[in-house]
Amino acid sequence: MAEIVLFHSALGRRPGVAFAADRLRTAGHVVHTPSYFPNDEVFDDYEPAIAFTDKIGYKALMARATEAVSTLPADLVYAGFSMGGGVAASLAATRPGARAALFLSASLDPAYLPVPAWPSGVAAQIHNMTGDPWNDGPEVIARLAAFIEAGPARCEVFDYPGTGHLFTDPSLPAEFDPQAADLLWTRVLDFLVRLEAPLVGPS
Repeated sequence: MAEIVLFHSALGRRPGVAFAADRLRTAGHVVHTPSYFPNDEVFDDYEPAIAFTDKIGYKALMARATEAVSTLPADLVYAGFSMGGGVAASLAATRPGARAALFLSASLDPAYLPVPAWPSGVAAQIHNMTGDPWNDGPEVIARLAAFIEAGPARCEVFDYPGTGHLFTDPSLPAEFDPQAADLLWTRVLDFLVRLEAPLVGPS
């Protein structure tokens, strides 16, 4: 069993976050889904969501996310959708005791992380759709994977055909891909089981 903190995307703590948490809890994991937005704001479209986050600023949002985990145990799996993946990465890299990181519809240039090296033994998975317009592209994903593997830590990268961004969220029918979502959760749950045997070193 793992204890997981799951951070939402720029759209806020939508029903898709609860859906994801329920799948993880059904498998026996403990899941926390804090909102790091003032007033727990939720959006249906990306443009107003990005304008909202830009106005607040990443530093302030990161401070709210850090406060949200301040009373949680150290040995967490940090997971996040899209922008929440960046939040999860920063906390996994800086908060001692992290078990693993899950990047869901998330790609992040490691140059933006507040550490010179990824913590040793903190395994990770990266999941993205190849045609996602918000995806930073294969080169950025490759740099992130290489940064994690240099920890050293195991990093597994999975690509899914399609153009959806938050493709695991059933409340976004234009993006939701049930087949890809099921495959993602199968891989995530397998990864969490294998955390019982530490995943250290490159793939």
